[in-house]
Amino acid sequence: MRRLVVIPVKTLAVTVLLLAGAVCVMAEARQVIARRQQKEFEALDRELASPAAQASGAASGKKTVGKQSSLTPAVDARQDSDELAAERQAALLPAQKPAKKSGGPARQIVISIQDRQLALLEDGQLVKVYPIAVGARVSPSPDGEFVIINHAKDPAYNHKGKIVLPGKDNPLGSRWMGLSAKGYGIHGTNAPASIGKAASHGCFRMGRKDVEDLYSRVQVGDKVIVRRQHDEVIARAFAPNTKSAPAAAVTAEVQVASANVPATAVTAAESTQR
Repeated sequence: MRRLVVIPVKTLAVTVLLLAGAVCVMAEARQVIARRQQKEFEALDRELASPAAQASGAASGKKTVGKQSSLTPAVDARQDSDELAAERQAALLPAQKPAKKSGGPARQIVISIQDRQLALLEDGQLVKVYPIAVGARVSPSPDGEFVIINHAKDPAYNHKGKIVLPGKDNPLGSRWMGLSAKGYGIHGTNAPASIGKAASHGCFRMGRKDVEDLYSRVQVGDKVIVRRQHDEVIARAFAPNTKSAPAAAVTAEVQVASANVPATAVTAAESTQR
């Protein structure tokens, strides 16, 4: 025969109260974290949207907030809002320690805003060129010299109380590489038609295959040089170096990188995504 285990009423009541208290504590903790994050986001919003930041534009390297005039009609205000929220939350990621030097090649990223292209160099030699989207006129990309300070694979973010998981709806795409320019980064996108255009909030968007390929090649601590106009740095970076490999081989690899985005997407016209 089975024995029935009788739990005293007092013990049961105490257990229920303890469980209820634990639930309340957890809920309150979540609210505290949410309020803290909201304050951080609002502070960053105020800083990025301040009159000083709006006036300084690209010279100051601060992101301006406004509706993008150069986007395709399919990219609406809702996506703008989603991408800004995702970029700002990604920009709050803590800086990570640079990778330990292993005796490998010195990597460097050079971005030409005018050409809307990103070049990856190793020991000063061109490895690959990728098409990108740069900042729209109302939200220009910063120019200068920066470093990659953090990175994330399959980033998720919180927007209006909803967790946006990695996938086709995530404006940061599948990869994020944060820059030392506050609020900016290199990331994927859910608007691939914007690649090759001045269409972002200032970050540098890449197609999925390209951003995943670049992510696999670079590390935290790598240098990123951004130029608004052509100069010696751009000319030297984007010129194939025939000493390390035949010109045909370099050209072929550049074409492979560019082929990740359909030609119609570049001639016409995902967040990502601070």
